[in-house]
Amino acid sequence: MKTSQRLNELPPYLFARIDAKKAELQAKGADVVSLGIGDPDIATPAHIVRAMAKAIRNPENHRYPDYAGSFEFRSACARYMQTRFGVQVDPDTETLALIGSKEGIAHLCEAFVDPGEYVLAPSIGYPVYSGGAILAGGRAYALPMREEDGFLADFTAVPDEVLAQAKILFLNYPNNPTGAIATPEYFDAAIAFCLEHDLLLAHDNAYCDICFEGYRAPSILERPRAKECCIEFFSLSKSYNMTGWRIGFACGNRTAIQALGTVKNNLDSGQFTAIQEAAIAALDGPQDCVEEMCAIYQERRDRVVAALTSIGLECAAPKATIYVWAKVPEGETSESFATKLLERAHVIVTPGTGYGEGGEGYIRISLTTPDALLDEAVRRIGRLNGAR
Repeated sequence: MKTSQRLNELPPYLFARIDAKKAELQAKGADVVSLGIGDPDIATPAHIVRAMAKAIRNPENHRYPDYAGSFEFRSACARYMQTRFGVQVDPDTETLALIGSKEGIAHLCEAFVDPGEYVLAPSIGYPVYSGGAILAGGRAYALPMREEDGFLADFTAVPDEVLAQAKILFLNYPNNPTGAIATPEYFDAAIAFCLEHDLLLAHDNAYCDICFEGYRAPSILERPRAKECCIEFFSLSKSYNMTGWRIGFACGNRTAIQALGTVKNNLDSGQFTAIQEAAIAALDGPQDCVEEMCAIYQERRDRVVAALTSIGLECAAPKATIYVWAKVPEGETSESFATKLLERAHVIVTPGTGYGEGGEGYIRISLTTPDALLDEAVRRIGRLNGAR
C-alpha cells in the first residue's frame, strides 16, 4: 500500500518522536523528566469545569454543533477581543470557532494554497505552518530568524521568484519556541508587505495571555489596515490550561474567515457545543486564574534561567510564553545535546531543529512541569554539563 507523496514529504512529527523515546526509556525502568512538550501541569480552572459539567447534561448539546461555532461562543470571542485588545470583530462574519488553533492553521492552507505555491513561514516555528502547506500540495519558504534581530522573521529576504508564488505569510509573536516578542512597528511593516504583495497574513497568537513583568502581548488586529489582510488565531489551551479540550477561534479578514469556514464545513462538523459553553465561561469569566498562572510560570522561568546560567548554558528570560530557549554547549548540535540529555540524564528537552533549520544550536525547555521536577531536571543537566 503506497501513501501519498505529500505524506512522505512530511518530517516525523516532533512531539510524537519525543513521546516514543520517553515511552521506550520508561519501559526500561528509567526515571524520565520531560521538559519537552508545552502541556500545562496546572488543572483547568474550576469554574470552567463546572460550566462543562452543566453543559454536558443538556440534551440539546448532544446534537451536531453549528459548523462555524455557536453564535454565543463567537460572541464571547468577540467580547474577548474587545476587552483584551480593544479590537472589534463581527461574531457573524469575522469570527470562526476552531477545534484547537492547530487545525485551523493547517486548514487555512487548504483554503488558499494551490499545488506548487508557497507559504512564507518562520525558520524557527510551529511545524504546522510548513506541514499544512505540504499537505495542501504547496511548499514552505523558511524566513530567516536571527538572535541579533530579536528572532523577528525577516520577510523582506524572500526571493522574487518565491514571492511571486506565495499566498500566506505566517507569523507568531509571542513566539514559540524562542519566546521573542514583536514591536508595533514590526507588525506594521508586515501588514504593509502583505498588502503590497497580495498575501494573507496569518498571525498565531496562542501565547498572548502568558506574559510577565507587566508586558501585555498585542493583537495584530490592533494595527491600522490589519483587517484588509490579516487573520489571527487564538487558543484557550495555554491561557486557561485547556489543551485537551481542543477549542480555539480565528478572527479577522472576512474573506479569509469565510474561506477557512468553507474548508471546515467540508472536513469537520464543528466542536462539541458543551465545550464551547465551557469556553464561554473561560472567556467571559474571572481572569484572576490567568494572572495566577502567569505568576507561577514567571517564578519557574526565573528559577530555570538562573539555574541554567549557573551551569554555563546561555539563555534569556522571555517576557512571554511557557518556554526557555537556551543555547547548547560549544561543540554540540541541538540534536546531539538533546539526545545526550535524554540517554544519559533521562531529561527530555526539545532540539531547536525540531522547529526548523533556524533552530540549530538551541534547545527549548518547557515550564509546564512542577517545581520539584524542574529543579531535578536542571540538576541532572548540570551534572552532565560538568557543573560543580
